[in-house]
Amino acid sequence: MSEQRQLWYSPPTMHQPGTIDAAFFSGIEKPVSFYILRHGETTANAAGRIQGRLEYSLNDNGRAQAMDLAEYLRDKGIVRLFHSPLARAAETAAIVASTARLPDPEVEQHLVELDTGHFSGLNWDEIRLRYPEEHNRFRYESWEAVLDAERSARLYERAIAAWTALRSAAIESRGNVAAISHGGTIQWLVRATFGCRTWMPLVTTGNCGVFELYVEPSDPGMPAYMQWKEINMLPDGDGVRVAPVF
Repeated sequence: MSEQRQLWYSPPTMHQPGTIDAAFFSGIEKPVSFYILRHGETTANAAGRIQGRLEYSLNDNGRAQAMDLAEYLRDKGIVRLFHSPLARAAETAAIVASTARLPDPEVEQHLVELDTGHFSGLNWDEIRLRYPEEHNRFRYESWEAVLDAERSARLYERAIAAWTALRSAAIESRGNVAAISHGGTIQWLVRATFGCRTWMPLVTTGNCGVFELYVEPSDPGMPAYMQWKEINMLPDGDGVRVAPVF
């Protein structure tokens, strides 16, 4: 019998234990919501440029979005507010904390955006012309197609570490926790709750989009109830919406 040719693409995977599942939250003692939030629009977002870990400030629209986000979060019972070390997340956190009268923001290094390698600072037309092969592979591999970008295995590990810090904050403070991060990293904060270790399918992440994970304890030491109550919910307000880069 002749060997049949494989007709589907098999993406690379990693083999490492660890999932942000119901058992992970078994130490939660009271119902809690985790608000995972994207920063406001930046000058690079408006120009359709890849940011990665390059520093760009919020534009006026991004600040308006942050104000809308603050109004949405004002009555959510948030007792800890974390943010990525990058300036756009720190500025969004400062606006949210001041407007919504939340506790002082805290830096969490694991919330930093993924390293987008040599695509950083470029728009998609520039990428298509300079790196046509990687541009084509990006359609089905996302950042795994960019050789010097942060690897999926590392992103998954970082998501686990970020969730561990957020869980600890919720247990210690006995209240709701918010975290301001970035489009790429938020992908993995969501993916880790499903044990997904590759990029596809993608989740849309708009500027100042809200992702709310609700966790409710069961019997002591037993797995918790979990529900994504919001996925990329965009608060109402004056902030104009532009399509996310990815």
